[in-house]
Parts: sequence; C-alpha cells; structure tokens
Amino acid sequence: MGIEKLISSFAGLVDNCTSTRDLQKLKQIHARIIRLGISPHDFIRAKLVAAYASCAQMFQASYIFSLTNRRSTFLYNSLIRGYSSLSLFSQSLSVFRQMLFACKPIDRHTFPVVLKSCCGLSALRLGRQVHCAVVANGLASDLANLNALISMYSKCGDLAVARKVFDQMPERNLVTWSAMMAGYGAHGVFGEVFELFDEMVDAGLEPDGVTFTAVLAACSHGGFVEEGRKYFWMMERRFGVRPGVEHYTCMVDMLGRAGLVEEAEELIGGMEVQPDDALWRAFLASCKTHGKVEVAERLAEKVYRYGSRLVPVRSLPHSFSGT
Repeated sequence: MGIEKLISSFAGLVDNCTSTRDLQKLKQIHARIIRLGISPHDFIRAKLVAAYASCAQMFQASYIFSLTNRRSTFLYNSLIRGYSSLSLFSQSLSVFRQMLFACKPIDRHTFPVVLKSCCGLSALRLGRQVHCAVVANGLASDLANLNALISMYSKCGDLAVARKVFDQMPERNLVTWSAMMAGYGAHGVFGEVFELFDEMVDAGLEPDGVTFTAVLAACSHGGFVEEGRKYFWMMERRFGVRPGVEHYTCMVDMLGRAGLVEEAEELIGGMEVQPDDALWRAFLASCKTHGKVEVAERLAEKVYRYGSRLVPVRSLPHSFSGT
C-alpha cells in the first residue's frame, strides 16, 4: 500500500475514534501509526489532535499540536473546541488568539466555540468584539454563528441584543428558539419564554428535549406550577418527547419550591429513567425547606436503593438539624 493510501486509511480510523470517543482504541491506532512511521505527517497529526481533544485528552492534543509544522484552521478549531468542551475557556481563547496572530483563516466552525468560551467567562466585551469579527468574516447570515451569538448575549445578560439578533435572523431552527427561551428564563423574563414557545409551535416547529428543559426551568424558577404540569404533560402526549432526568429534575424542583413535596415524591416514584444526584439534591432541599422529615427518611431509602453518591444515607434525616 502506498504512503498516501496508508495515511488516508489511518486517518479514517482516527476519525472513527473521534466520533466514538474511544480513547483505548485511539491509543492502539496511534501506536500503529508510530510503528509505521507516518506520525510525522501533518495531516495525521491534525486528525490525532482532533481525536485526543474529543476524548478530553488535552495534554496529548496540545503536545501533538506543538509538533505540527503546518497548522491548519481545522487544527486550531479542534484545540479550541477541545478546551471549551472541558470548560477550560481561558485556554480555549488563548488558542484562538494564537490562531489570529498566525493569520490563519477563520471558517464557520471557529466562532461558535469561541463565543461559548466568552459566555463561560462572562466576557461580554470580548463577545461583542467576536460579533464584529463574525460580521467582518461574512458569517452574519450563518445559522450556527447566529445561534451562538444569541446564547452568548443572553447568558451574559444582554437580552436586548440577543433578541435583536433573533428578530433579524432570516431563518431559525430549534436551537435558535431554545437558546432565546433559555436566556429569558435565566433572567426571570418568564412571560417571553411561554410566548416564544407558542410562536415556535405556530411556526410549524416541534419542540425537542432541549426546548422543554428551557421551558420547565422557567416554570420552576418562576413558580408556575400549573404551567409546568401542562408542559410536562404535553411533552410525550402531544409532541412525542420522552422526559429525561433533566426534565424530572425541573419538575421536582418546581413542585418542591411550591411545597408540593409529596407530589414530587410521587413523580419520582413513577420515573422511567434513573434519578441522578441533581434530582436528589433538589428533592432533599425541598424536604428541608418545608420540614418534611418523614419524606426525607423515605428519600434515604431510595437513595440507598439507587446507589446514589449524593450523601451518606444515615446523614440525610440529620441534615434538618444542621448537623
């Protein structure tokens, strides 16, 4: 097999590891690449950087990146995305600055991740500068970049500009609507969340799990119990969206805040997915707030049964006394 075909073949294998995030297999393939003597090729190195970054192995990814002679836009994007996915936002932006200093061309995949990192650092001023760069690079009509701008502005608290971007978009998808709803919900503008939901459905789009997470979170934080019940009911019955643990957590939190601890307990008992620690914490907080000692004791049994690492089972009832 010629060297070019060999490189192409192993690049495909590495790409598969990127998709599956199979670190063990990636290491095996990397070892074979080294033995075959094709590891110095920049194309293979770029693929390896992307694969290790997708497997959250940023030390290996950055090391291979440092060895690469011709650093492509794809290579920089892979490293930027890898750091951002691990919430290492400062490192992500540092690589982006390196990319700019190296005068590498920007593509449509660069800015959404950079904007996510700006959002993670609440760096609104930098986010505005990136917005200018989005426009300057001819990406002002790109859906993914506009969605990222809405998320950045809304999460950083500039809802007016987020809504301006939203209103001026030539097309919108579920990500667009969900991002705008989540932004309003996070900042207590609950009426807009429900209005946008209705507008989205009227526009012919069917909500997905992310959309319902945004709406149910708004119901929880705003104390809209009846609305929360309504949206939770319509998820599966009207739209065919099976509730996940994040939706149950919103409901448990909402019911608990309203003092409906027994109803929350009943909801947990009928769950078709396994509760996680976030759900147990929300339920325990409501038990403590409303003095439901007997419910907390039943919770202790359930936490033990599900094998949660929430807190030691014996300590649950004692948490009400502050000890």
